[in-house]
Amino acid sequence: MRKNIKNYCVLLVFLLCGLAGARAQEKKDSIVNLAFRTVAKQDLLGAASTVDISDIMKKSYGTYSLDNLGSFVGGYTGNVWGQAPLVLVDGIPRRASDIRLTEIQSITVLKSGSAVVLYGSTAAKGVILITTKRGSVKPLQVDVRANTGVFLPKSYPKYLNAADYMTLYNEALTNDGIATSGGGYTSDQINNTRAGANPYKYPDINLLGSDYLKKAYVKSDVTTEVSGGNEFARYYTNIGMSYNNNLVKFGEWNNNNDFVFNIRGNVDMNLNKWLTASVDAVAVNTNNYTGRGDFWGATSSVTANFNKFSPYIPVSMLDPNNSSLQAIAKNSNHLIDGKYLLGGVSSSQTNVLSDMLAAGYIKTKSSTFLYNMSLGADLGSILKGLTFKAITSMDYSSIYSEAYQLPYATYQPTWSTVSGQDVITALTQYGVDRNSTNEFIGVSSYTQTISLRSQFGYQRTFANDHHVTATLLGWGYTSQFSSDQDNNGGSTYQPVKNLNLGFQAGYNYKSKYYVDFSGAVVHSVKLPPGKRNALSPTVSLGWRISDEDFFKNNISFINDLKLKTSYSSIKQDIDITGTRAGGAATDTYLYQGYYSNTATLGGWYQWRDGSAGGFTTLSGQADNPDLTYVKRNELTVGFDGSLFKNLITLDVNYFSQTTDGLLARGTSIYPSYFSGWGDFRPWINYNKEKRTGLDFTVNLNKQIGQVQYSLGVSGMYYNSKVLRRDELPEESYLARTGRALDANYGYISEGFFQSQADIANSPRQTFGTVKPGDLKYQDINNDGIIDSKDQVDLGHTGYAASPFSYGLNFTAKWKHFTLFALGSGTSGAVGFKNSSYYWVGGSSKYSDVVWGRWTEATKNTATYPRLTTNSSNNFRNSTFWMYKVNRFNLNRVQVTYDFDNKVFRKSFVHGLSVYAQGDNLLVISKERQLMETNIGSAPQTRFFNLGAKASF
Repeated sequence: MRKNIKNYCVLLVFLLCGLAGARAQEKKDSIVNLAFRTVAKQDLLGAASTVDISDIMKKSYGTYSLDNLGSFVGGYTGNVWGQAPLVLVDGIPRRASDIRLTEIQSITVLKSGSAVVLYGSTAAKGVILITTKRGSVKPLQVDVRANTGVFLPKSYPKYLNAADYMTLYNEALTNDGIATSGGGYTSDQINNTRAGANPYKYPDINLLGSDYLKKAYVKSDVTTEVSGGNEFARYYTNIGMSYNNNLVKFGEWNNNNDFVFNIRGNVDMNLNKWLTASVDAVAVNTNNYTGRGDFWGATSSVTANFNKFSPYIPVSMLDPNNSSLQAIAKNSNHLIDGKYLLGGVSSSQTNVLSDMLAAGYIKTKSSTFLYNMSLGADLGSILKGLTFKAITSMDYSSIYSEAYQLPYATYQPTWSTVSGQDVITALTQYGVDRNSTNEFIGVSSYTQTISLRSQFGYQRTFANDHHVTATLLGWGYTSQFSSDQDNNGGSTYQPVKNLNLGFQAGYNYKSKYYVDFSGAVVHSVKLPPGKRNALSPTVSLGWRISDEDFFKNNISFINDLKLKTSYSSIKQDIDITGTRAGGAATDTYLYQGYYSNTATLGGWYQWRDGSAGGFTTLSGQADNPDLTYVKRNELTVGFDGSLFKNLITLDVNYFSQTTDGLLARGTSIYPSYFSGWGDFRPWINYNKEKRTGLDFTVNLNKQIGQVQYSLGVSGMYYNSKVLRRDELPEESYLARTGRALDANYGYISEGFFQSQADIANSPRQTFGTVKPGDLKYQDINNDGIIDSKDQVDLGHTGYAASPFSYGLNFTAKWKHFTLFALGSGTSGAVGFKNSSYYWVGGSSKYSDVVWGRWTEATKNTATYPRLTTNSSNNFRNSTFWMYKVNRFNLNRVQVTYDFDNKVFRKSFVHGLSVYAQGDNLLVISKERQLMETNIGSAPQTRFFNLGAKASF
């Protein structure tokens, strides 16, 4: 403990003693927040895009901090240039979910290496920099916003009713040569089920019907913002609450809800003429209540005949002359609605509906506290233009569950016919009813992040034309995570650490010629001694060519055009990850070899008797003292400017990024016997990838008469390639090297086998017994056998970014009305219909797609393979199941009316806006139904909201 305290103290002294940051003095509406500094928007270099969230919120209400960000920023698709970014709130690593949209002033997306380098290793894949609102010198202002809306499901999957399922399941058994008496259904069972003769003996349950689901559910939220201040202190406070219930109305799930309370306070102070301070504090408390049972999972797995039993046993159908049965009903702890016992069978002694009715609930509570404090000093008395700033933060979040769980009894009825009526004459009990009045702690975990930073900044203009900036900084943070998943006292602990020095030096002449050098010295404990420090340099150049006489005199429609380029070589340890023996993921001590005698290494030996034995010590991995950083080498070229008297503004960036030194075990380098008895291979820097692309953002602003409108278009063309991978492909065309990172391999389908002769005359398929109606695959290597070697690259999956993605935002203002719309889309990737809705095997639930099954009668029109309980041949990714994921989403439409302030001239109300909004309204695609339908989870919804904002 003393050692840790000493280390923290040394780090604090180190950071406070010499490190950097420039603070630009431009007007608020012309500056952009970058890494540890602000710059004039016109002087931006590298690839970075900023969005004024407070302005957007006047016409587009949302709650999630990164709400529809891709519709404003080219290159952002939930990732940055196809990679997961680091999220920073006011310069501190935090979760995007820790902050609501109403608290945010602006968001800057830092894309290029030159833009992120000052944040060190953990920012090497891009940064989302969220800046919160601050107070200003003005009288007290109070803004209150209230919203209430309704979620309407878009669509539900369509499954077969019980009788149809039973009929087609019998067909599947027959197709497989299995007698229906061996697990199928009799005609009496099917007919009685279809007739609804006795729904408790012949159940037909639709979990997606009105017995279990509401038509809609609601969400409401209220936010109050208080701001103001004077020359000495400025303050901003945000207090908010939100509540929503859920779609399910059955059992304990009828009470499911989420409640969130948050409060933020930001205070800025001028302590004297040269010293400033700020303090920010945030508290977020979340309460979630949910009943037990996986309802949505059951909707895709539990058949309509409820896997051959009813979840309800009607008391009214118990033999009235059987006193023991009547006693069971009388003494049951769970007599549902006074009418039903819970049903079960030996193979399913509990079920989802019984869980929802009797098993209890889980209350999940999370608390988050975020705190940061900073000091700033104007050191102009020492050196004109010199500033100093130091910031420390401590964030803590915890989550735990208060659970209530009861064991319960279920019963399997014995049915008899008495006087022509179905009567239950016996009950077989599974489990027991128990009582409990105690909640218990289920899962508990916490996350703690501590950061320290200090920086010196220098900014000065010489002779009116020569602008110089410089930054020297030190930044470090550590995040700790601990979890007790089973409430058994066990804990996992995984720290994430980052420590780096940063430096920046920039010069521009008349905002015309630019040069900037930025870099970081990074440190990582993931690497062996001697390899833990590295330099990440970047250089950026800019040229405002539109200020050149030869340009101005010949091209009049371009008002402003700045060319920019940068090169960076960033060292990162984010991808220093791997697995230990047994498959456990880790990112620590991968450079260090180890031995083990655990079962995970398979080191079992036997004595000569062949039975007795024990574990022997084996190598798990070898040492690699030369393991080093992964390198992101990147070239970007771009331009930004405006056209036609600022009618059009644009920003375009081309990037070519190579990631070298990704980890591998050397399968293609070391002899196979190195991993035979034990594993003597080390982790090495070997794999290499490349990402290229072009992102763009274009905005048009125009006024026609009384109508003012704007249109923004953002997008990205994206490509990736594996340059080197540690692999030994069975065939050269199966190598991932040279292919896209998201290449999707599968088989080329040639339709259905139409006859046994067709099968005999085709290459032999090795995925189980093949019959007419099964899928036929192309023999790629012409060896007469269809196996794993006959897969080909079928296209991009788009898992990180589609080959083409785009976003749209449109605003039209007329008098006091504002119309706003958001859209987004993707193109060029493929997907596979491989969910349980399409891949129906064994005795699993049947969807309506199976009606197109292959039979002798439908062989020329079939759209689905023959029904079978053995799906090993048909259910593989292939062109038969492939579809294009091209789509356009209408994400939001909002109409806002701003009341004329004259209405409130003699009132304490200073302004009022009301609005109506619709979210997730429309998907345009050939596969719209598939894209709007969730399988095994809650449905996608449209959200319709009414809101109002008043200022006082």
